[in-house]
Amino acid sequence: MLFPAGRDDAARWIAGERMRRTIVVIGGGITGLAAARRLHRLEPQAQVHLLEASSRLGGVLQTRDAAGFLIEEAADGFLTNPAAAVDLCRGLGLGDSLISPNEAGRQAMVVHRGRLQSIPAGFTVMAPSRLSPLLRTPVLSVRGKLRAAAECCIPRRRCDSDESIGSFVRRRFGRELLDRLVQPLISGIYTGEIDRLSLQATMPRLRQMEAQHGSLLRAMLKQRRQGAVDASRGARYGQFASLRGGMGTLIAALAASLPAESLQCDSPAERIAPASSGRQWRVCTGGRQPRRLAADAVIVAAPAHRAATLLADADPELAADLREIDYASCAIASLGYRLDQIGRRLDGFGFVVPLVEGRRILSCSFASVKYPGRAPAGALLMRVFMGGVCQSDLLQLADDQLLELAHRDVAPLLNIRGGPFMQHIVRHARVMPQYHVGHCQRVARIEQAVARRGTLAVAGSAFRGVGVPACIRDGEAAAEQIHASLTNGAAAGAPRTCPTAPV
Repeated sequence: MLFPAGRDDAARWIAGERMRRTIVVIGGGITGLAAARRLHRLEPQAQVHLLEASSRLGGVLQTRDAAGFLIEEAADGFLTNPAAAVDLCRGLGLGDSLISPNEAGRQAMVVHRGRLQSIPAGFTVMAPSRLSPLLRTPVLSVRGKLRAAAECCIPRRRCDSDESIGSFVRRRFGRELLDRLVQPLISGIYTGEIDRLSLQATMPRLRQMEAQHGSLLRAMLKQRRQGAVDASRGARYGQFASLRGGMGTLIAALAASLPAESLQCDSPAERIAPASSGRQWRVCTGGRQPRRLAADAVIVAAPAHRAATLLADADPELAADLREIDYASCAIASLGYRLDQIGRRLDGFGFVVPLVEGRRILSCSFASVKYPGRAPAGALLMRVFMGGVCQSDLLQLADDQLLELAHRDVAPLLNIRGGPFMQHIVRHARVMPQYHVGHCQRVARIEQAVARRGTLAVAGSAFRGVGVPACIRDGEAAAEQIHASLTNGAAAGAPRTCPTAPV
């Protein structure tokens, strides 16, 4: 029977078609796992192959236990709004394992002239929501404070084209506030170059506030009166959560929620090409058992440069745009000390380091102060971040040199006596996508090219947000796009939007 004759026959024919569908997800990080889970829920009869090049799932998200310390090798938590990560945890039965940052010490500090100073209350990542704490802070000179306070007198920008974060903040608040507060806070998210990162792609809300109110200070004042401004300093700690057993718990639960036969580690994808029929895809894998898979749809949840290599033959123009998305590398040193070694009160969750200070680290997080259960009793776990775009040369150093550098930079700031009794270092090569000026336009071209294919999707931190919730949301959206395309035709694979939040 070529076509179903009646309603019952049609239903059986559609069910049979869905049962025969094969969908390939490339990349076993948080994005790929979230996409595979959503596919299994939308297409329960389909055969889903999740291909991961390495021997384990989770990508950079991994939790280790060392001498009683719970060490995160990448993100140690996630924003609760958007709620994608919280919703996923609850859906996986991890609701009781969700924890919030400790109530005490919900503030961040910044290095200023060799000493730690509190970030002014109400200062968000890029702008103050309260003027009086900014005017009292020792982090800015009198001249810097006056220039920042004059923001309400600066005319709004008339041009609609994209602008760098550096240009925007320098224009509205002055160079000193940019160098002393905004640059180190932004580096904590993107490890990027302030004068190349796109305002539209990273902080679109601030661009909208300038357009609507003419001044960020006036906009923030209005929001404060409406009770819509968070009073935290720097990082919005009250909006974060983690898991009691670490981020690896989420990866393990995601993997356990999927059929074992779907998860295929040590299976690096090497090439994606349309089948000769034009209706399917051929996915070639390497590894110990090279294969050629025929797929009805493909989701590429790999880094943009990897996606570019996979799609180079299938769509050279799409591959070229993917290749244009730059990445930064970094290293994270986890250091364990006895609390009696620390000569300074730990009255915050960590600190950031401006480039103008001339130090070699980007930031430091007091992991065991922020979340419970991260260190043995009487001990402190610190995570020190190094590298990024502006200090990429550090990654040429050996592991022991990086660990020594991390200790040497934090020790005088915290009056630490002696060295750490636990050390762990992890390197992440080309892990942080850089949302340079023009990023949204590039993503729009990528999405248009992908939408024309109908049964192809790309997802991950390279496009619409770098945090865990953004990656989960992007993976799930890719799965929904593929399901719509397979169910209703290629036209259903409409392009998705550019980033709306930094994480």
